[in-house]
Amino acid sequence: MPTPDVLICTRTTGYRHDSIPDGAAALTELAHDLGWKAEVTEDPEVFTPGRLAGCAVVVLLSTTGNVLTPEGRVALEAYLRGGGALLAVHAAANAEPDWPFYGELLGTRFDGHPEIQPGIVLVDDHDHPATAPLPARWAWTDEWYNFTSDPRGGAESGVRILARADETSYRGGTHGDDHPLVWCREIDGGRVFFTALGHASETYRDPVFRAHLSGALTWLTA
Repeated sequence: MPTPDVLICTRTTGYRHDSIPDGAAALTELAHDLGWKAEVTEDPEVFTPGRLAGCAVVVLLSTTGNVLTPEGRVALEAYLRGGGALLAVHAAANAEPDWPFYGELLGTRFDGHPEIQPGIVLVDDHDHPATAPLPARWAWTDEWYNFTSDPRGGAESGVRILARADETSYRGGTHGDDHPLVWCREIDGGRVFFTALGHASETYRDPVFRAHLSGALTWLTA
């Protein structure tokens, strides 16, 4: 079977979001719209150097717990350091909890969330394909993720914050005025994009959110 251009991993060993099938379908459609093939998989054995070599983007879609084998971790790290691209969506912030490289890659870890509720996303950077379609103040309903630390780390991390949560618009935020939700960075020759949004199934049918994901895919392969 030919290697897919977009490999969408949906494996979970912890909490499993009901929205995963809708998210996988949406990402498959968006990949096709961009002229790429896509494959959805729950099989950790596909993470091999040969398989990843043909991937334009690897997607971790609300993956939770340890979803990769030790060999898969080695292959994914080599792929990203060698110029590959990773799109991590929503609960992917709670994946691979005991793999230091993955925590360094995202710059932080998931640290819980309040109840699902409406709030406001503040878009700080419209000069990015993933946030260009979004309004400056985006009314949205989601799980508003908190994180263990600021994903920026030091200035050398190269993390570019694209959007933040307005904690005055909902209950349960823990970061104050500076609550990153969407960010990207480059690592060696590769690129990484993370969006904390994407809890509910209907999210993946929302045209603005789909434009957000499409823009992320576009940037990752630019």
